[in-house]
Amino acid sequence: MKFVKKYHALWLCLLGFYAVSAQEKIKIDGVAAVVGENIILESDIVKYKQEIASRAEEKVNIPDCEIMEDVMSQKLLAHHAVIDSIVVSDVEIAGNVEKTLEHFKSQIGDMDKVVALYGFDDLDDLRGELTRIQRENALISKERDAIVADVVVTPEEIRYFYKDLKDKGDLPNFGVEVELAQITIEAEPTEEDVQATIDQLNKIKKDIEGGFSMRLKAILYSEDPGVAQNGGKYTITRESEFVKEFKEAAFSLEEGEVSEPFKSQYGYHILQVEKIKGQQRDVRHILIQPKIDEAKLSAAKEKLESVRAEIIAGEISFEEAVTKYSDDEATRLNKGVLVNPNTGDSKFELNKMGADFFKRIDGLKEGELTDVYFEESREGVKMYKLNLVKNKIEAHEADLSKDYVKFQQLALQKKKQEVLEKWYDTKIKDTYVKLNGKFKDCDYKYKWIH
Repeated sequence: MKFVKKYHALWLCLLGFYAVSAQEKIKIDGVAAVVGENIILESDIVKYKQEIASRAEEKVNIPDCEIMEDVMSQKLLAHHAVIDSIVVSDVEIAGNVEKTLEHFKSQIGDMDKVVALYGFDDLDDLRGELTRIQRENALISKERDAIVADVVVTPEEIRYFYKDLKDKGDLPNFGVEVELAQITIEAEPTEEDVQATIDQLNKIKKDIEGGFSMRLKAILYSEDPGVAQNGGKYTITRESEFVKEFKEAAFSLEEGEVSEPFKSQYGYHILQVEKIKGQQRDVRHILIQPKIDEAKLSAAKEKLESVRAEIIAGEISFEEAVTKYSDDEATRLNKGVLVNPNTGDSKFELNKMGADFFKRIDGLKEGELTDVYFEESREGVKMYKLNLVKNKIEAHEADLSKDYVKFQQLALQKKKQEVLEKWYDTKIKDTYVKLNGKFKDCDYKYKWIH
């Protein structure tokens, strides 16, 4: 039970659900606040507190008023995301839901136990709640991004930010950092494997045109992670965040038509338009990825190991090998150099890297290579990789000349937060907000009562 309790706590905030007793529910399930069209229950505040307590290493006591303001701020963002017609990706949401469910299953061992643990009637109910939460989280994130999208900082603002920290004695310390480059060799399916996939999709297309259910065929054959939830169905517009090939197929068909097999970065698809509603289309698709046999995987690995040996022997430089061999277009055009997605810089703080990456890099000196290792992308592309430690910077106290990009990011974060706070002040005045009970008497940062 200790394991279950620990695991349970890890996901409570995501689910927005706690297994409280019936008596507790009766006591706490009153409406604490309304923000726009979003209701906040007293039980939501209890859940939030329990989540914080379960995660904290030491006992923490955050006032209910502070928690309420945080929840109201999230609901305010969600409310205005809808007003601002923020679009979120059904594909991404469905994929995240399925990944979450798979994680639950891997931890607990059985999906029925997962459903029972969280108190839902069945798996569809759990999926529905996860989908609602993932959608709201996506709306909140996109609305926040839109609010601060145009915020920039000038060099003068960065210098002032650094000087202010230095004068206060608040300069941070940075851990060991590395700059890395990579060579990637993908394991490609054979022409026969690709053709077999296309033939399979053509057969499914013929069956559907002959009267078979596209939904059932999707459930049986599609490798789209969201298919179990939606039977391959999505509602899209030309602005939706689907890959170009998917949208081109969707908007080239009439109602009821099934596309020819087409390729995207995810694999091969067929698509049927079920309904056209103005600028929207209800479509259903099937995704199948060509199988890659062990021989192709072994060949990719052996090729990269041979390249590694050539580099070590001095027969070719790493940069030359990138240009000659690497399949990763994004890094191949930059001599293989990796860019930190969080900072836009080429430096990675070693202790903030993933566990697997840390193990590969920790202990290597500048100019040394990792072993060849396997990786599979989110799109299902199987590949082998090799990394070079181009530069290694030891732990040090922050310095503007060495860490300019970091201070640029920190100053930008601060300025974005200030812009966001001004947005809250403005939007609260234009939004219906109602507080009940003890939450009327809180000393909030923003003027929720007006």
